[in-house]
Amino acid sequence: MQLNTITNQTIALAGIAQAAALVQQLATTGTADAAAMEASIASILKIDSDSVIDIYGGLSGIKLGIEQLNEQMTGYKIVNPEQARYSASLVFLEKQLSSRPDMIKTIRKGVEKAQAQSEHFDPMHENVLANLGEIYHSTISTLQPRIMVNGDPAYLSRPDIVNKIRALLLAGIRSAILWKQCGGTRWKFLFFRKKIQTELENLLKQI
Repeated sequence: MQLNTITNQTIALAGIAQAAALVQQLATTGTADAAAMEASIASILKIDSDSVIDIYGGLSGIKLGIEQLNEQMTGYKIVNPEQARYSASLVFLEKQLSSRPDMIKTIRKGVEKAQAQSEHFDPMHENVLANLGEIYHSTISTLQPRIMVNGDPAYLSRPDIVNKIRALLLAGIRSAILWKQCGGTRWKFLFFRKKIQTELENLLKQI
């Protein structure tokens, strides 16, 4: 499987954007796009996959992320600064994580446990989400700087929503790892911007 392609890099970036968008939706409204959330959560549980797009269950699974990323990259003004901040933080934290093999091992063990759980329950079952949320809380959230999620305190104080947000941040880290595996770098994002935008438009036509 050829990983280092602009298509795969764009899909991985859309995965980060989707996680950021869903976190913002949950934090501000208490709900989120159900199909997109299921695809993002399921992407954590697909440790081994035949293709990059298969990690998200096909293009339809990453539709929200493609749309959000396309919106953010059109024009010179950042449309949604909060979402952009979450996305940039996820990429930065993945870089921190890459120098912590002990933490990567802990996360992998936790994800394998969640995989086993999801075979008995649905991936969106509260037990699976609680497990994924705890993985994020005990590992990634100990790295600096921590991602501070802004939203309505009424939603951010609910354990079920906190678990979903943490699980989605873990999904964002999964996509950030994938972005790097596909040859994505900060300078590529800056200098290949036009190519990424063209690819986003191509992907949107296929959905």
